[in-house]
Amino acid sequence: MKHLLTTRGLPRDEAIRILDTAGEMAKTQEREIRKLPTLRGKTVINLFFEDSTRTRISFEAAAKRLSADVINFSAKGSSVAKGESLKDTAQTLQAMGADGVVIRHWASGAAERLATSGWTRGAVVNAGDGTHEHPTQALLDAYTIRRHLADGEPGVGLDGLTVAIVGDILHSRVARSDAWLLTTLGARVVLVAPPTLVPLGVETWPVEVVHSLDAALETYDLDAIMMLRIQLERMTGGGAAFFPSPAEYTRLYGLDGTRLARLPKRTIVMHPGPMNRGLEISAEAADSPRSVVVEQVANGVSVRMAVLYLLLAGEEAAS
Repeated sequence: MKHLLTTRGLPRDEAIRILDTAGEMAKTQEREIRKLPTLRGKTVINLFFEDSTRTRISFEAAAKRLSADVINFSAKGSSVAKGESLKDTAQTLQAMGADGVVIRHWASGAAERLATSGWTRGAVVNAGDGTHEHPTQALLDAYTIRRHLADGEPGVGLDGLTVAIVGDILHSRVARSDAWLLTTLGARVVLVAPPTLVPLGVETWPVEVVHSLDAALETYDLDAIMMLRIQLERMTGGGAAFFPSPAEYTRLYGLDGTRLARLPKRTIVMHPGPMNRGLEISAEAADSPRSVVVEQVANGVSVRMAVLYLLLAGEEAAS
């Protein structure tokens, strides 16, 4: 594995290897001294053209706990804001000796462009590109599901589990990455959204699509339900073209206490964050004992440690 750009086409054994490595990384984080010397001498650059405090901090913590040197680069207030291209920025960062570049960009395909262009010799990790993909989020979601519902056993996937992903599928790179990865790992994936928030071409995805949350709760025996944030910033008119009103969306697609009570006892509640409490998820559901939202954040560090380790030190460690 030279780069991590997408979950589509990621081999099952490679995905399980990442999850297993994340489990080992998680064990090291329970020790008094959590820092490992694994990436000492390596430089990881967080190249963020979009704001995302949660993801950037998670990658920064992961790299630092592996003893890498970390450079955080934000497009705001930088030469990028003055018109510098992705190519110029990448070549500048390469001159600083980047061994790994974690990129988050508003344009779909930017991570692949960076990885295949020759502008940088370092490993590239896609931390979210437009509405395309967010592979490490999918990996941490899979890790969280496996830990709760498959006993976190090394070497196993998510075979036989059913996961519902609910909400703004159209604008969600998380939904895309999750759909491919969870299916590769053996899960049955059900997308639940109004027709206006389902992307064109979804029939080519390895998923089932339902347009009613209540119908999904009635039809499927769910092991996990993931509520997606309504991305108003990506919608013209603040969402008016996609649903009648926030209150109507909540009534039809929000996870509240009543719907929570209809879920099987084992079902875990997930959210990639940040949450719009009172819109796609109620406080009662978000804070319930079956919610693993906070755990997802913690697991993100272990998963990103695993990804950086396998990309930057995996071959050396194996030799």
